[in-house]
Amino acid sequence: MTDTMTIPDTTGTDVFEDRESVVRSYCRNWPVVFDRASGAEQVTEDGDRYLDFFSGAGALNYGHNHPALKTALLDYLSEDRVVHSLDMFTVAKRDFLRAFEETVLRPRGLDYRVQLPGPTGTNAVETALKIARKATGRTDVVSFTNAFHGMTLGSLAVTGNSMKRAGAGTPLYHSSTAPYDDYLDGSTPDFAWLERVWADGGSGLALPAAVIVETVQGEGGLNAARPEWLRALADLCARFGVLLIVDDVQAGCGRTGRFFSFEEAGIVPDIVCLSKSLSGLGLPFSVTLLKPELDLWEPGEHNGTFRGFNPAFVTATAALREFWSDDTFAAQVRERGAQLRTGLEQISARVPGSAYRGRGLLAGLRFEDPTLAGRVATEAFDQHLLVETSGADSEVVKVMPPLTVTAAELQRGLDILDRSVRSVLAVAA
Repeated sequence: MTDTMTIPDTTGTDVFEDRESVVRSYCRNWPVVFDRASGAEQVTEDGDRYLDFFSGAGALNYGHNHPALKTALLDYLSEDRVVHSLDMFTVAKRDFLRAFEETVLRPRGLDYRVQLPGPTGTNAVETALKIARKATGRTDVVSFTNAFHGMTLGSLAVTGNSMKRAGAGTPLYHSSTAPYDDYLDGSTPDFAWLERVWADGGSGLALPAAVIVETVQGEGGLNAARPEWLRALADLCARFGVLLIVDDVQAGCGRTGRFFSFEEAGIVPDIVCLSKSLSGLGLPFSVTLLKPELDLWEPGEHNGTFRGFNPAFVTATAALREFWSDDTFAAQVRERGAQLRTGLEQISARVPGSAYRGRGLLAGLRFEDPTLAGRVATEAFDQHLLVETSGADSEVVKVMPPLTVTAAELQRGLDILDRSVRSVLAVAA
């Protein structure tokens, strides 16, 4: 008898369609199978090369498989070193904490306790919300229009996007929303409403535990807060005894030209959330930074099984030593950020109603017609450039190359984006 058993196809996308949840999203816009990656490029299993200006949604600030970070990881793993350790002491964790102090905290005059809450950005945010409530004895948290802070319930409660909030399937409590910088087009003085209701015992709104803010709203349309707006917010919080949390998960780790995105404003938040590119190589890793007087936990009061992922300590330490021992790399990022802004503004000048958004290498183009951004991103993919969209209506084309991108690579990406915009506009006309 002939054996008619079908041999499974080891290529293609059938297994994803058959077995993976329909919640998947990025692959719907980029329907290819990636296999290899280096620097600013990803390569499919068929050998097609794509310029990656998505950077793992900000988790790959140093590009794919940076040699210095990859070597550190491979050396560590080859020696049977500790991988999983919860919050036990390890050599890898000690090396990271020392490197973070020497390259990040001490040069900036910052004194933070480093809490390791779990592997993702939303873990860092949940930790910040919990400790703010514990420290103040208050429950509410103020966030801003178009904010995005994560997909777990506490983080969703301070997120603005209605579609993501609806996914909670339950009411989201103990938060209120204030207008972000320029949300009201300058028609109302900054923080006039917050100051009034916080000071008024008859407002019906309790004084919050904290305010949480992104200096650049990575998922909310690339709105960038002015330094003076951030300083006024920090001053307001200090006057009322409200803690200031900066969510630097996407805008931090150098994305805006300095390690922390709030440095330009000259403020010192009470709590800072970091993740995404903190590990340097795309490994899951997050921290919540707390002023020492806020480190009020009982041992084990907040924990997580994967809060001590040593391979991420190793690559994070290598990234800090490689890129942040002095200002050389940051200055290069600022140069590339200026190049990106110039290129995007040149494209914008040819598209009525469009505008530059963002800061540094977290930037993009907002279109008056919200359907254009998605079509431009699709056309860019067809020309082998990966960019995504941002904003409540996906009205912004978001350009987020690795911080290690060369001037030539960045120009190549801008040229593709320019051609894509021209192509979409020609069809629209």
